[in-house]
Amino acid sequence: MLIYPDFYCNNVRDVKLEFLRENNIKGIILDVDNTLIDYYRNFENGTVEWVNDLKNAGIKFCIVSNSNKLDKVEYVAEVLDIPFFHFAKKPFKSGFLKAQKLMGLEAKNIAAIGDQLMTDVIGSNRCNMFSILVKPIAEKDIFITKIKRPIENKIMERYFRKIKKEKV
Repeated sequence: MLIYPDFYCNNVRDVKLEFLRENNIKGIILDVDNTLIDYYRNFENGTVEWVNDLKNAGIKFCIVSNSNKLDKVEYVAEVLDIPFFHFAKKPFKSGFLKAQKLMGLEAKNIAAIGDQLMTDVIGSNRCNMFSILVKPIAEKDIFITKIKRPIENKIMERYFRKIKKEKV
């Protein structure tokens, strides 16, 4: 289903190299807000090391963010030393496709990681990329995201029921 992620986990650091290799993932598209940094631009502990470890293992990265705050996205990209596209207008495909072209990989070899169904998951699924949804780092969100969270939470309740049924 277009709105469900291919994988769900607590944070980006839960996405391990072995998992990426098992799923033939060679590149990762990262969201910024509440995926890599909180509202106050703080990275979660271990995130920078996680990116560096995966880069050292040959995984390519690109940031695709809906933020129109160039300074914020640029700051995150500089800390992580990875390329970026801001004001991407996810779930539209253009930002994902720009990142794909930059990484020089096929869509099936790219995972997109973010904290929102309506932007990150739908956008990556529309591009036939492996979608990974993570829990938001913090509860504090920008206004528009606050409006979407209750809807996304209802959808995720259905997702978890579906997953539970599949395991039985």
